[in-house]
Amino acid sequence: MFPELEADGGGETAGERVPGVANDRPKPRGFVIRTDGAARGNPGPASSGAALYDVARPDARNDRAVPDASISDYLGVQTNNVAEYTGVVRALALAEELGAREVALLLDSKLIVEQLSGRWRVKDAKLIPLWTAARRTLAGFDRWSAAHVPRAQNSVADRLANEAIDRAHAGGPASVVRRPGE
Repeated sequence: MFPELEADGGGETAGERVPGVANDRPKPRGFVIRTDGAARGNPGPASSGAALYDVARPDARNDRAVPDASISDYLGVQTNNVAEYTGVVRALALAEELGAREVALLLDSKLIVEQLSGRWRVKDAKLIPLWTAARRTLAGFDRWSAAHVPRAQNSVADRLANEAIDRAHAGGPASVVRRPGE
C-alpha cells in the first residue's frame, strides 16, 4: 500500500526514537492494521482483536505473520458491529500511541471500510460515536487507507478476538495489549 515506506531490505525503520520503549526502538513510520470483532450471539459476549505490523517489514501484508503489536479485548455483551468498530478504534489509538504517521487498515468488515471512506452513511446510533472516534484519529495521520479483505485473510485478528472471550470467561484479564519489544 505504501511502497515508499517499505524497507529496502535493511534492518530498522528510520524515524524518531521512542523514549522509554524497550530497546529504545525507532518509531514506525506506519502500520498495516488488521482488526476483527466477534460476538457469540448478536448481541452476545463480544470482543475485538487487532494485529499491527510495521510497514517496513517485508511480510507486513502477510496475513499469517506475527504482529509487532496486538490487542485482544473482551467487551461484554455487544453487537458484532460494535465489536468490529471497537477493534478499529483501539488499533488506531495504539498506532497513534506508537508514533505511526500512516496506517493501512485491512478489514473483513465491508461496512466499516465503506463507512470510514464516506461511501456509506452510518445509520446505527450505537456506531456513530465509534465512527466519529475512528475518523478523528484517522485525521491525525499523514495518510491512511482502508481496504476490505476476505475473512480468511484475517485469521490473526480473528484469533485475538476469540481468545479474549475465552480468556474472560475463564476468569482471565479482559484486555491484553502487546506493544513492540514486549
